[in-house]
Amino acid sequence: MLQAYKYRVKPSKAIEDKLNERLEICRELYNAALQERREAYKLRGKSISYLEQANQLPAIKASREDIKAVHSQVLQDVLKRVDRAMDGFYRRVKKGERGGYPRYKGKNRYQSFTYPQGGWKLEGDKLTLSKLGSSTRWHKCPHCGLVLHRDKNAARNILARGINLLLAEGLAVTREA
Repeated sequence: MLQAYKYRVKPSKAIEDKLNERLEICRELYNAALQERREAYKLRGKSISYLEQANQLPAIKASREDIKAVHSQVLQDVLKRVDRAMDGFYRRVKKGERGGYPRYKGKNRYQSFTYPQGGWKLEGDKLTLSKLGSSTRWHKCPHCGLVLHRDKNAARNILARGINLLLAEGLAVTREA
C-alpha cells in the first residue's frame, strides 16, 4: 500500500529562505530538463529518457555547489515530474487529443518538492528535512507574543468561535475547570 504524507510547516525565517532556495533550484532543474528533452527531439527526432537525465545528476552536483545542497531523491523526483509530463503529452498526442506540450515553470509556479523515500524525520512536533534543518510546530501571536503549540492554538481558536456562536444565540456560557 502506498502512503503519502503532506506537512504544512511554519518554518523559521532562516529555514524558509533555505526552502525557497531549494524550490528555485528544483524549478531551474525542471526547466533545464524540459529544455534538454525539447532540444534532443529537435536534433535527433527522439527524446531522452528519465534514466539518461538521472545519470547526469552526479556530474551536475559535482559542478554546482547550490545543487549539491539539495537531497538527491528530491532532484530525482524533479526529473520524474518532467518524465510524467512528457509521458502525458505523448499519450494525448497518440490518442489524437490536443497535445498540450509541458510548460516551463515560472518563478511562482513550482511550489513543492518531494522526499520519495527518506531524507526526513518526524519526532514529536519537530520535522527535520535532510540538508535543510528542522521546523517545529509552534504558533506565535503577532499581537501579544504568546507562544503556543499549533494544536493548542487551534483548539483555543475553535473554543473561542464556539463561545461566540453560543453568545450570539443568547445562550449562557459558563467556564468549568
